[in-house]
Amino acid sequence: MAALSITRLYGLGLTPGKLRGLQRISNPNGTLTMVATDQNSSMIKMMKEALQREPSYEEIVDAKVMLSRALAPHCSGILVDAYYGYASTMAACAIPPSTGILIRVEKSGAPKNAAGAPVAEIEAGWSVSKIKRCGADAVKLLAQFEPGEFDSAEKNFALVRRIHDECQEHDILFLLEPIHFAYKVGGKEESKEAVLARKARTVIETAKYLSRYCDVYKAEFPGTLGYESDAQLRDNLKRLNEACQRPWVLLSAGVDYDQYKKQVEMAIEAGASGVLGGRAFWKEFFTYASIAERQKFVETECVRRVQEIDAIVRNGTPWFKRYGLTLEDLHSVRATEGWHARYGGGPATTAARPATVDPNAVY
Repeated sequence: MAALSITRLYGLGLTPGKLRGLQRISNPNGTLTMVATDQNSSMIKMMKEALQREPSYEEIVDAKVMLSRALAPHCSGILVDAYYGYASTMAACAIPPSTGILIRVEKSGAPKNAAGAPVAEIEAGWSVSKIKRCGADAVKLLAQFEPGEFDSAEKNFALVRRIHDECQEHDILFLLEPIHFAYKVGGKEESKEAVLARKARTVIETAKYLSRYCDVYKAEFPGTLGYESDAQLRDNLKRLNEACQRPWVLLSAGVDYDQYKKQVEMAIEAGASGVLGGRAFWKEFFTYASIAERQKFVETECVRRVQEIDAIVRNGTPWFKRYGLTLEDLHSVRATEGWHARYGGGPATTAARPATVDPNAVY
């Protein structure tokens, strides 16, 4: 088999930093089993209910470290936040070297515009450059998106483009997580029925708009179990898979584990490359008031769930297949002499991401 030039990968957007990030957060077969522990607002709320008081900074940090130490050995990547999670988790050696690390860049709890629609913001004092500098493998951005809510959509789209460009500049992997939302129409909050009715359409249309501006796309389940038939949900997943221009993984959106397991099975059948789930794996962890109870739950039930989902994910679509590549292709890639002198991290450096290369050609 003839070797492929590294230029072929550049034409697909797989520059050295992006490619290394994908390798770091993936299973050996190119699927992705990832766990999210960056949900600050929901964690704090659950801890407050369990403790019957506001949790301290140290208590939240300890809970996040405990989660990471128990679950990171069983997943290909783990998503943490900067405010509570990353520094303490790394210093405590809670994540093994074999597990990739993604760090959230957005602020928890987006402010809303005049229409009541959320507009994402970056965490104060945080940035793509800092995430790259501290050694993470990928940047994650959550941006709530509704194509029909023009003001919010325009502002969140601009932020997505900005983070996309900054990740190109620093040559770090970018994982994008758009989610649908309820907002005010004519000054009134949308009904639950209205939100459910448009969820699948929003998820699929958003993928058409935004999936090209990332390296891994974190998608919601396009519909609701029990609201649409399984046949309709499978059709929705097929259309989502066709809309995604990058490898995509399924988020959990706080559903119960049994529901998430079924969603994952359906998504993997439709072409998903894996998962990045959070609360479905561990939300009951925060209902226990004592450290000993939390420790027991995370080391038994939470680990079991991650292992069970991982077994399903291993049958998914490898990320490289979404780029039209095989493992044999990747094993054959060779750089030309002097590549390091031509390599650059900035968007103006055409050698890093040439715009005129045909991604379907063999070089």
